[in-house]
Amino acid sequence: MVLEMLNPMHYNITSMVPEAVPLATMPILLFTGLLLFIWNYEDTSSIPGPGYCMGIGPLISHCRFLWMGVGNACNYYNKMYGEFMRVWICGEETLIISKSSSMFHVMKHNHYISRFGSKLGLQFIGMHENGIIFNNNTALWKVVRPFFIKALSGPGLVRMVKICAESIITHLDRLEEVKNESGSVDVLTLMRRIMLDTSNMLFLRTPLDENAIVVKIQGYFDAWQALLFKPDIFFKISWLYKKYEKSVKDLKDAIEILIEEKRHRISTADKLEDCMDFATELIFAEKRGDLTRENVNQCILEMLIAAPDTMSVSVFFMLLLIAEHPKVEEAIMKEIQTVVGERDIRIDDIQKLKVVENVIYESMRYQPVVDLVMRKALQDDVIDGYPVKKGTNIILNIGRMHRLEFFPKPNEFTLENFAKNVPYRYFQPFGFGPRGCVGKYIAMVMMKVILVTLLKRFRVQTLKSQGRCIEKMQKINDLAVHPDENTNFLNMIFIPRNSDKCLEC
Repeated sequence: MVLEMLNPMHYNITSMVPEAVPLATMPILLFTGLLLFIWNYEDTSSIPGPGYCMGIGPLISHCRFLWMGVGNACNYYNKMYGEFMRVWICGEETLIISKSSSMFHVMKHNHYISRFGSKLGLQFIGMHENGIIFNNNTALWKVVRPFFIKALSGPGLVRMVKICAESIITHLDRLEEVKNESGSVDVLTLMRRIMLDTSNMLFLRTPLDENAIVVKIQGYFDAWQALLFKPDIFFKISWLYKKYEKSVKDLKDAIEILIEEKRHRISTADKLEDCMDFATELIFAEKRGDLTRENVNQCILEMLIAAPDTMSVSVFFMLLLIAEHPKVEEAIMKEIQTVVGERDIRIDDIQKLKVVENVIYESMRYQPVVDLVMRKALQDDVIDGYPVKKGTNIILNIGRMHRLEFFPKPNEFTLENFAKNVPYRYFQPFGFGPRGCVGKYIAMVMMKVILVTLLKRFRVQTLKSQGRCIEKMQKINDLAVHPDENTNFLNMIFIPRNSDKCLEC
């Protein structure tokens, strides 16, 4: 009897409805059932967030990320639904967290060491299962990470102080290359060139065209930022991604030429110890069969672009804030005179520069550049009472957390916020744990060297004609926070410490 009822030849749905019920009510009943199903689906998640609503919710949330940018969308959703909430990106459930206890839990555990993003997008820019930044293959990531750790600590960190200081002095002597007709300095371009030069001298040591590579790095970053969350259909329409394809290819081709030159130098060197550096170690690993050529090239590319991409913007923001706060500049100069004096900065000075360190920290808190961390849950878990399933994407909204918890004056730029020791769970500009930023120590040292060397020689001022402060600057808050480079707000005036007049080169 049961089989007969299930047989479509005998089964008639209208026969199961009482004759008293009009046939026209069937669509209403089916629609009601569908609504009940949707209602039950939404109730399965206890985490605050927009409703599923027949798939419209995931579509809207994904479109919001594409339209507003990642950073702006995260701030919007945390403000709307709270500091622990759920959306969808690329159809996948994604948590946005700006609560310190939840962030601490995610950062410290090994089952959150993977990242997420569009597979096709990451393949497009060369980061899918290659390099270190967005490598989602945790086994391969663990293979390449030790090469970065070795290069960014120990002797490499010590060498960086002298190399970076020399690079700054050289570029300051050639300021005319980054000045406009009115004599103001394009600070962001200056910082990018200094950091690219320093990174090259530390990790690759091959002559390059700074200006050309800096431009290509910006094109690559724009492509990376634009493609990270694009839906798969985007990559099936060539005219949509054509300009990004060119930007990625331009940088990859330029870096590949440099790496081939490095390979040639290694093969013809009389003493291999003279060639040993980050790039050489990777090339040897390739020859041993430990890494593919594609992975080696991507690792070197990422090492070269990291500082010009984000740290240059961080220092730019710092200089703007210092120019806007004369008392902060006064405190910095007093410490520089006490610790460094008239000589060049040395490695043993770094730990003594506490005021400079607090200025860096407060700048990164108040006006962060990288204020998001992306992770993926590799196993089921519970975070602050909320169940988190394996495969769930997570965005840690660090920038927002720095404005919500612990600091006495969170909405002001003031050194009072770091007058006392700050527990590291409340301040995470580099993240921590097994997938924390591998370059955080060398980044801090490099920023101290740059600020000390530059400020010893010049006083910085914003252009009075702009009449704007950093808070009113137009910024793009997507994968990272960057100033809108279509404005003229990137220029500053450099005044020699021994002169009342603007530098004329």
